[in-house]
Amino acid sequence: MAENQQIIIKRVKKVAGGHHGGAWKVAYADFVTAMMAFFLLLWLLNAVTEEQLTGISNYFAPSMASKSQSGAGGILGGQVMGEGPMQSNTSSPSLVQHLPPPSIGPGGEDLTSQATEPMEGLGEKEFKEALAEREQSKFDKAKEVLEGAMKGIPELKQFQGSLMVDNTPEGLRIQITDQEGLAMFPSGSSAMYGHTRALLDLVGRVVNQLPNKISISGHTDAIPFRDPSGYTNWELSADRALASRRALLAAGVPENRVDRVVGRADTDPLLVNDPKGPRNRRISIILLRENDLSPPPELPASQTPALEPRKK
Repeated sequence: MAENQQIIIKRVKKVAGGHHGGAWKVAYADFVTAMMAFFLLLWLLNAVTEEQLTGISNYFAPSMASKSQSGAGGILGGQVMGEGPMQSNTSSPSLVQHLPPPSIGPGGEDLTSQATEPMEGLGEKEFKEALAEREQSKFDKAKEVLEGAMKGIPELKQFQGSLMVDNTPEGLRIQITDQEGLAMFPSGSSAMYGHTRALLDLVGRVVNQLPNKISISGHTDAIPFRDPSGYTNWELSADRALASRRALLAAGVPENRVDRVVGRADTDPLLVNDPKGPRNRRISIILLRENDLSPPPELPASQTPALEPRKK
């Protein structure tokens, strides 16, 4: 009987995937990861300020590429000492190519050129007045050049409201201020944005055409600021003034031209009636006058200190 039994072998054919396969799990995991990244991005965009978004966009802004075919300007070109363009860590954004040339007076005239009108035969007072008038004329030309450059450079049009130029008893004052939604520095930081460095590069080119010494001061608004280390608006304004000094030196201003660098915090607001306004956050650069005709201060007779008779 055992010899007549038929042995049947049942083969089960397994199909990859199917209802119990694992391929869909990988696709589902990728989908969940993408959705999580998407909602995380939406949350981050809602959490950051407009100033921080501007800083991020400036960070990824393309820089001006060199057109040279040698050295670092060519394809796969390395750093070549003595030939070819060198890369600079202090380079400004791409709008540098639109900035005015070194001699930026009217018709290409150098602002440092001396006038040729005769000054012989003048008394001491008339001579000082003539020098002061000539200096003021150069200040007026510098102001005209700065305002014209801001209007003529397309990339700087949106920053026209950030540059203020006026005459003060101390000298020609050039101020770079914050605007509503357009800051020159990140909040609580002295690391300037790219457009701030470009504005300072423009100012440096104009300042470099005049021999006057310069004063740099940093200002903040009246909003209290203090981090756990005790860093306040005083340190912040001073650090921003020092950062502006470095930017001007990188633009070609000689180091010995800088007379002083100070931080004023919120003690000298631009808008007295709105001390917390954004325009109070600014950098002030003053071309100091060399010919000061203002008379020395005099005490009223009632306040003149009386000299006590010397005891014998």
